[in-house]
Amino acid sequence: MNCNLCPRKCNAKRTADCNIGGFCKSPENVVISRADLHFWEEPSISGKNGSGTVFFSGCSLGCVYCQNFEISHKISGKTVSITQLAEIFKNLEEKGAHNINFVTPEHYIPKIKEALEIYRPDIPIVLNSSGYINENQMEILKDYIDIYLLDFKYMSGNRAKKYSFAEDYPEIAKGALDFAYRSQSECVFDSNGLMKKGVIVRHMLMPLATNEAISVFDYVTENYPNAYFSMMSQYLPHGKAEKYPEINRRVTKREYEKVVNHILESGFENCYIQERTSADDKYIPDFR
Repeated sequence: MNCNLCPRKCNAKRTADCNIGGFCKSPENVVISRADLHFWEEPSISGKNGSGTVFFSGCSLGCVYCQNFEISHKISGKTVSITQLAEIFKNLEEKGAHNINFVTPEHYIPKIKEALEIYRPDIPIVLNSSGYINENQMEILKDYIDIYLLDFKYMSGNRAKKYSFAEDYPEIAKGALDFAYRSQSECVFDSNGLMKKGVIVRHMLMPLATNEAISVFDYVTENYPNAYFSMMSQYLPHGKAEKYPEINRRVTKREYEKVVNHILESGFENCYIQERTSADDKYIPDFR
């Protein structure tokens, strides 16, 4: 197949086991790197039992600093059939997962739909995306997704271009949020505080980017008031970050507090704020 699925529209040739000319480097067959209970998402997603995460290998965004660089850039993992993928959903559900969580699934969305048509779990389905996803992709899974867990990484096209080679990221991410909010404009929780339906918008604070973080927060809360905002402080320089001296360090306490204080002073209550101690390699899943 010639793939123009994601916003990059590479027109790549994707065969069963190779990718020619595509940014994501992913073949047509699904490659996953991990499928297990995951306890480090937002509290309303992980809960007590964990989120049933399926980490898909490859990525259509490919940030230079990605903490999952091993799978996003190197496509390490195991090839699974559509039937096997459906069985993975079922197994995670039987293990007690609160939801099935698709992590960076953008380039495999049609295949994921096929698996859901074989087995649709009786627990919420989470689309966990980089935010670099167009409405056509989201439309494919619209009838299956209960929770949208979307990144909003950049308000600046220049930063998006420099660190993710995607100058159009802000425009694409806004379109994705519009679609998600139209689909799930109200957040619904059960008696244990677990999200059943809704939208969570994530932003990871990066070095020298406090103004951008504040801009993203203000944009999200002004335009999507019923969504939840998740301010992440887990940034660590991974991947190729060493080639970019300005981001080859942790976020400082001063940078962190500037953004947190702005959020607290806004009075917006639908918010998660990570502690600075989250910036630790021990929270990165083992993809071996």
